[in-house]
Parts: sequence; structure tokens; C-alpha cells
Amino acid sequence: MPFKINDIVVRKSHDFDILFKVIDIIENKGEKYYLLYGLTMRIIADAPEEDLVHATLSRVNEYDEPYQRKAEYLIKKITSSKKFTRRGGMMRSNRQEPYGKPGSVLHIDGDEGYLNICVDAYKKANINVKGFALPEEEQPAKIKYLLEKYKPDILVLTGHDSIKNNRDYSDLNNYRNSRYFVEAVNIARNYEPSLDDLVIFAGACQSHYEALIAAGANYASSPNRVLIHCLDPVLVCGKVAYAHINEIVKIEDLIDHTITGSSGIGGLQTMGKFRYGVPKGQY
Repeated sequence: MPFKINDIVVRKSHDFDILFKVIDIIENKGEKYYLLYGLTMRIIADAPEEDLVHATLSRVNEYDEPYQRKAEYLIKKITSSKKFTRRGGMMRSNRQEPYGKPGSVLHIDGDEGYLNICVDAYKKANINVKGFALPEEEQPAKIKYLLEKYKPDILVLTGHDSIKNNRDYSDLNNYRNSRYFVEAVNIARNYEPSLDDLVIFAGACQSHYEALIAAGANYASSPNRVLIHCLDPVLVCGKVAYAHINEIVKIEDLIDHTITGSSGIGGLQTMGKFRYGVPKGQY
């Protein structure tokens, strides 16, 4: 059976391990190839028609449910962990009721569907977010304008990525989109050199982790060139947004609060972005 744009499929050659959405159909010398985006994993791939099978609705729900449960749990854990205590420099009292303001996020995503999922998660965490769907190759040209306009505390540059056939992991040209993320990070870091004033997460599935960190990202994917979940950038940003501005985010704790873990997410010590305030408004 032929496949159409937006069909959900799995690959026989990879033991049906990942759900993909068909985004383009390519004819090459009489053969049909399909360009695929991971449904929940930030990977781009292509496959011949004979390698694909339609995914049933029950398989889609079964595949995604554990990830969604874990993501919702981690988001709730991030927001509920913020306590107004003496350790944070504030005390509850009848006269001065404290409140808090987490860091703001500018999220640039190469996948509009993923962007909508991420924006919804930020809102559930009460994080102020501006989100834009931009193809990875367009992100470097537009990032400075967006930074100047919105002046976020935290920047996310993500979308889809993968390693090409050549397995030289050190060669940036062997990645589908890593070079665009690296270029955009360089521009963003030139705009704001301080790693604590502008916190940057960059990368997608199998991205060139070392190049992204060298370019100036605080956090990046993927140290072991594995797949990352579409919500991993949100979980990283949530930890930073809700960590006190006078505290360093514990990198091991941050990684533990992602879906993929240390094989897919890594980074540098960074100060948090959460600010206390008093008194809480009366109206």
C-alpha cells in the first residue's frame, strides 16, 4: 500500500523501533523514498517504500504513553519543588507573602508539531515562552532578530537531526542539521557572551554535542549520538528556569530530570533563572 504525507509508519529494517511521520515523497530512478520525521524522537531519516509499514493507532498510543507519563511527572516535579524557605532568602509571613518568577524562554523549533507540544508543556509549568517554528537551515539568519526582540533568559535551538551514512562523528558535515544549530549558537553567543545571562540549549537527535558546546551552548545533545525525546529541551529549560539565580544548577540532577538521560543530554554548570519577590500583590 502506498504511503501519503502525514502517515505514521515504522521501519522493518530497524525492528519497528521508532514511530515516524511521512513528510515528503522522493522519486529516484523509478524508486520511491520517503522522508521521515520522528513522531516523538527528534530524528530525521529516509527509507524506501518496501521498508515501511503503517503504524496502527493502538501502536501509536502504546509507544507514546510511557514517555508522556514520565514527562508530565518531571514537569510537575520541577514546578512543585520551588519552596519559599529561609534557604532561598525569603520567609513566609502574614505581612510579606513571597512570590516567584521563573526564567523566560525563546524556543525555536524546526518542527511545528513538536513546537506546539513543547509550548503546551512550558505553559503547564507556568514558564513564559515565545515559540517559533523555523526550518533548521533558517535559524541562523533569524536568531539575532528574535533575541533582540524578546530578550529571553533561556534560548532553545532544536528540531530534527541525524548522522549521515559516514560514521565519522567528529565531522560536522556528516550531520543533517548540526551545522545550522552550531551557526545559530555562535550568533546567539556573540549577541550575549555570558553563559549565565543567556542560557542556551541546542541540538536534536544524534546532534554533534561537542561542536555545540564549543560554539557556546550551555546544554546540548547528543553525547552518545542517541535519539532524544521531543520534550527533553523543555525539561532542561524547566530546571534552569526554576533554579535560584544565586545557585548553580546541578548538572547531574538536571540530566536525571530528562527522558533520555546522560547518553542524550549534557552540558555545563550554569546559574539558575528563578527570582523571588515580596510582597505578593493584593489584587
